[in-house]
Amino acid sequence: MPAPTVKPIPEGMRSLTPHLVCDGAAAAIEFYKKAFGAVEEARMATPDGRLAHAQVRIGDSALMLVDEFPEMGAVGPKKTQGSPVTIHLYVPDVDATVAQAVAAGAELTMPVTEMFWGDRFGTLKDPFGHSWSVATHVRDLTPEQIAEGMGKMGG
Repeated sequence: MPAPTVKPIPEGMRSLTPHLVCDGAAAAIEFYKKAFGAVEEARMATPDGRLAHAQVRIGDSALMLVDEFPEMGAVGPKKTQGSPVTIHLYVPDVDATVAQAVAAGAELTMPVTEMFWGDRFGTLKDPFGHSWSVATHVRDLTPEQIAEGMGKMGG
């Protein structure tokens, strides 16, 4: 009998999955549960108690987490004075999600605003130093309409 075919992308996963290094991954899991309704799927600790791998699901997407392992060059954004990466999260109600995240301990870095590209959009920094943009798509626009809206900014 032939061996069953293994899917190159496991069931329930997407092509791209953020993998965050956190100073306190277990606490980050609890924050993401409160802030974004994350559901914990996996947790694997090392003998010293640090998380070598964890995974939560937010909406239809997985988010992987690991504790800092400075001896292996893995440190979070607090140790590197921030991160150039922003995690973008689409949700049905951006206002409610941003308020929930702030109540859970996130720092509001840009209030939710109607944006020229058709989204209600705001930004946050989580307690572990990671940047998030959160949005709800509210208007379908043509590329020309988006360009026109962008041209009205800062004018």
